[in-house]
Amino acid sequence: MSQAPNDRKYSAEHQWALPESDGTITVGITDHAQETLGDLVFIQLPEVGSDVTANQQVAVVESVKTASDVFAPMSGKIIAINNAAADAPETINEDAYAAWLFKIQPSNVSEYENLLTADAYLAAN
Repeated sequence: MSQAPNDRKYSAEHQWALPESDGTITVGITDHAQETLGDLVFIQLPEVGSDVTANQQVAVVESVKTASDVFAPMSGKIIAINNAAADAPETINEDAYAAWLFKIQPSNVSEYENLLTADAYLAAN
């Protein structure tokens, strides 16, 4: 069964959003997403500096089975990407909550409150 730590929130599209002490949001895919996809083989990350809106497709993760879009859980600017995850996609399969994809400087912090709690996310999946 998938897990979902309580220290972050979740989108219905299987992304997690972890608030950082500097006000940024770290984003990755959930354990459920990586289990469904299977062995990841490629990750296309967004460009640093790009402006994104909530629910906009911003990245792609590919497995041996399929490709899946990754959506921004909130609006803002991409301020960092995790090249280490792109270089070794299997790290997401090993621990989906440690291997982040990108960081957002949110433009509307209230959007975070609209995301799902861990319990709500698990109940929906």
